[in-house]
Amino acid sequence: MDTILWPLKVAVAWVMVRIHDFLVLIGMGKGPGAAWVLSIVGLTILMRLLIMPLFVRQIRASRGMQLMQPELKAIQDKYKGKKDQASRQRMQEEMMALYRKHGTNPFSSCFPILLQMPVFFALFRVLANLQSVAEGTYAGHDSIGPLTAALAEEVQKSTVFGASLSSSFMNASDSATKIVTVVMIVMMSVTQWYTMAQLSTKNMPESAKTSDNPMMRSQKIMMTVMPIFFAFTGIQFQIGVLVYWVTTNLWTMGQQFFTIRNMPAPGSEAEKKYRARINAKRARRGQPSLEEEEAAQRAAEAAERGQTGGQRVQPVRKSRQRRAPSAASALASADAGQDVADGGADAEESASSRRENSAGLTPEEISRRRYERRARQRQQRRNKNQGGKKRRR
Repeated sequence: MDTILWPLKVAVAWVMVRIHDFLVLIGMGKGPGAAWVLSIVGLTILMRLLIMPLFVRQIRASRGMQLMQPELKAIQDKYKGKKDQASRQRMQEEMMALYRKHGTNPFSSCFPILLQMPVFFALFRVLANLQSVAEGTYAGHDSIGPLTAALAEEVQKSTVFGASLSSSFMNASDSATKIVTVVMIVMMSVTQWYTMAQLSTKNMPESAKTSDNPMMRSQKIMMTVMPIFFAFTGIQFQIGVLVYWVTTNLWTMGQQFFTIRNMPAPGSEAEKKYRARINAKRARRGQPSLEEEEAAQRAAEAAERGQTGGQRVQPVRKSRQRRAPSAASALASADAGQDVADGGADAEESASSRRENSAGLTPEEISRRRYERRARQRQQRRNKNQGGKKRRR
C-alpha cells in the first residue's frame, strides 16, 4: 500500500510542512507543539476547499432526490408485484429517465467521502511511519518528501492534550492517551451522525419522510451504520488522523447548516423556518409576505391568461365576405371559442391537480409545479400567436 500511496504521501507531507512553516513565520513556536497539530487542521481545510464543487453537487443531488420521491414512489407502485424481466427493465428505464430529468443520481452524496479516502489513508500511513523516518530506517527513503528525519521527530513529539499525534488506542502505553483517543472517537462518531441527520430531519419534505420511502430507509441505515463503523475502526487511527476526521466533520456540519438555512428544499421544515424569517424581515419593512406576493402573482397570471386566451380569428377571403356572419354572431362565436378554450384549460388543470394530489405532493410542491405548467402554457400561446402573425405577413 505504501508504494501505491507514495505520491499522495509526499503531497500530504508537503502540505503539512508548508503550513507548519507558515504558522512558524507568523509567530507560533518552532519544533514540537501546536503548529504541527494545526498543520493537520490546515490540511483538512485545504482538502475541503478543493472538493467544494463536489459538496455543492452533493447538496443539489440531495435536493433533487427529495423532490423526485413522489414520482419515484409512483413508478414503484406502478410495477409493484411485477417480477417478470420486461417489467423490471421498464421500471429501471423509467427510474433512470426520472434521475436525468431531475439532474441527480443516488450516488452523488458519496462523492465527497470517496474523494477524501485516499488522502485519509495517505495521512494514516505518514503518521504510522514517523518513527521509521525519524530513526532513518524507513524502507528505501530517508524522508517523505520535505518531511525529513528531524521534522518527523518533531511531529511525533507533538501532542493533543498529552497524546502524541502518532499514537493510537491500540499502541498507547498510558491511560491518558487512551482517554484522549476514546473522547476523539466519540466526537468523530457523533459529528458523523449529526452531519447525516441534518439532511434527513431538517431538509427533507414531509412527503418524503414516510417509512415506505427507499431513500429515507437507506438514510436511516447509513445514520446508524456509519457512526458505529467509525467507532469500531477508530481504535486503529492515530490521534492525528482523528484530528483530521473530526475537523472535516465539523466543517461539513457548518457547510450544511449554512446551505440548509439559506437554500432549503421545498416543503421541508427548513423552508418553513426560512419563510418565517423572510416574512418577519418583510413585515418590518412594510412589505407583503411571500405568500401574499405569490398569491398576487398567481392572480396576475390568471388575469393575463384570461386576456390572451381564446382562438385566433382566421382571415376571410373577399369571395367569402358576403357570407360572413353578422357582428353579433361573430362575437357569440368568439365567446363560444373562448369558453371551449377555457374549459379545456380548466379540465387540464383539474386533471393535473388530481395527479399531483394522488402523488402525495405537499402544497408548496403543487404550487411550484402549477406555476411551471402555467409558464409553459403562456410560452406556447406566445409562440402560437407569433407564428400566426408571421403567416399573415
